[in-house]
Amino acid sequence: MGMLQLVVLAIIQGITEFLPVSSSAHLILAPMVLGTADQGPLIDLMAHGGSLIAVIAYYRKDVGMVLLGMKDTAFGRFATDNARLFLLLAIATPPGIVAGGALFLSGHADALRDPKIIALASLVFALPLWAADRWAREKGSVESRGWKAALFIGLAQVLAFIPGTSRSGITMTAARALGITRFQAARFSMLMSIPLLGALALAAGVELSLKGAGNSAGLTDGLVVLGLSALVAYGAIAIFMRLVERIGLLPFALYRVALSVVILLVLA
Repeated sequence: MGMLQLVVLAIIQGITEFLPVSSSAHLILAPMVLGTADQGPLIDLMAHGGSLIAVIAYYRKDVGMVLLGMKDTAFGRFATDNARLFLLLAIATPPGIVAGGALFLSGHADALRDPKIIALASLVFALPLWAADRWAREKGSVESRGWKAALFIGLAQVLAFIPGTSRSGITMTAARALGITRFQAARFSMLMSIPLLGALALAAGVELSLKGAGNSAGLTDGLVVLGLSALVAYGAIAIFMRLVERIGLLPFALYRVALSVVILLVLA
């Protein structure tokens, strides 16, 4: 795989992973635009590993709170703020892990890498993204709403395995529909991504190891994508979190509609 393609894929992943526009869709569409072979789901997973590094680095204080919450929970201290955040993430995470694992192990991940699916998913989920943001009655954070809110957002995350849906987009849509503020919706969505991205990165590592030393080129490609996407993603998170309360989610919904229209026109 050429270095230019690797760099482009890493930049695309870094910018789009935490924006509600679907990084998976852009990674799948990139080879069509570049005129190169599809990089396949493995490189996509390594790119997501770079995003994992970025979100852990950016939310290092919140990650610390979660780790302390895990400790508090282990010792039966369930009433602390740290324990509450940990438990809410523990409730929100399993649906996505189970759905992603089932899809990966079944070998059906490639079946969803269809431009038509991407276009339709991008279009279908654009309207709820805007509507939930437009008419939400803000009522605070996920912590203030409790375990039912966390479970609802976690179930919504399952839909993210349809390319074009956007993991951050669908989880923020669910959070905003519950009245959670834009900032807190984005924060919880990004914290939710850590265990899911970790599972995806682990799957990529296992697959690379099973292919053995003879696939050193694949490992090198994956590491290049991982490192560069981490740097770009960190910057994208910082910019998005500064702007999300000011600009809302309408620009991203409009972008998704435009992307869908362009894909459908090209396919036609």
